[in-house]
Amino acid sequence: PRVSRGLIGHLVSAINGAAVARKTSFLKDMMDKQVAIEGLTLVDDPFVRRGPGSRPFDGEGVSVGALTMIEAGMLRQWYLTTGVGRELGLSTNGRASRGGGVSPSSTNVIVSPGESSREELIRSVGTGFYVTELIGQGVNQVTGEYSRGASGFWIENGEIAYPVSEVTIASNLKDIFMRMVPASDIDRNFSTAAPTLVIEGTPLAGQ
Repeated sequence: PRVSRGLIGHLVSAINGAAVARKTSFLKDMMDKQVAIEGLTLVDDPFVRRGPGSRPFDGEGVSVGALTMIEAGMLRQWYLTTGVGRELGLSTNGRASRGGGVSPSSTNVIVSPGESSREELIRSVGTGFYVTELIGQGVNQVTGEYSRGASGFWIENGEIAYPVSEVTIASNLKDIFMRMVPASDIDRNFSTAAPTLVIEGTPLAGQ
């Protein structure tokens, strides 16, 4: 889940209205189109009780409840402020934050969990790489190109076998989001609540 939160963070950044207005998001032309697997729904909810990102209103004083940003893999919303909404011909949806200016931001991001446990997904993988840490900043939010160092454990015959390091994961976020299978181990103690994810067919490099 810790690594998954980072991946979902890239998705949240890509649907930030400020990036869309600047044309620096690889999802800038994808409104109401499929951007992730059908089983993925992403809700942004500022009213989660004791949620780390909860707030009664945004940085412009606008109070708006939960928003379904991605519904069954379809992109439905941008994160908007009044100013960014005006640039895109839309109204604010209450996601302004302040810090050296006013910009759109997320609150409590909740990814819909899957039905299988982490252990069941590991068994279903058979042979693969269980990532526990990502290294470096090789992410291009304009094109979606993704290349980062990683470490974790090798999976053989559906079981954790031995630790590995100095592996490179290289793909495109567009492809990653379309191949994600979520587990059921969602952790709601973080502002981004995301479960363990299986991403099939991701190229790896290393020994």
